[in-house]
Amino acid sequence: MSDARRTVDEIPVAFTPTGGWSGAMPAPVLAGCVDPLVEGAPDLRGLWRVVAVSVDGADDPAHRILGHLQRIEQAGDRLVVTASGIIHDMRCDGTEANGVHDVAEFDHTTPITVVAAYEDGVHVLRPVGLPVEVRRRRDGDRMIWDYLNFTATCDRIGGPDATSE
Repeated sequence: MSDARRTVDEIPVAFTPTGGWSGAMPAPVLAGCVDPLVEGAPDLRGLWRVVAVSVDGADDPAHRILGHLQRIEQAGDRLVVTASGIIHDMRCDGTEANGVHDVAEFDHTTPITVVAAYEDGVHVLRPVGLPVEVRRRRDGDRMIWDYLNFTATCDRIGGPDATSE
């Protein structure tokens, strides 16, 4: 079956290549997938740039994450985040088995397991063994990304098939 007509179940799970990727983003994983988003999933599809950051509720105009790009693909209950050398491919069904089984962004080596779910219109990630959550949600045309110690506001600058700006 051609890529243009595949379902999420027919597309192999993607992983970060050894040592991470560099240069232009790798080709989209879910391009042409025919499955609609599951009920309750926020539409986060696109290429997003961090345009504002707050730490403890205060703006941080010099934060290191400003300008960061991440591409989000979605189909069915599946979501793929491609950014900073990583590809995290997951099912957002609340199970450890179908969550992220990949490597951490900070070194492209440390193994991680992350449970993913959609809860009240929010994409929620819970790393196994850690008392933290990472959340992505829509706020109008923007995406809000709550990470470990900051909240980022992101503008969509391209579609989910983009491999560069």
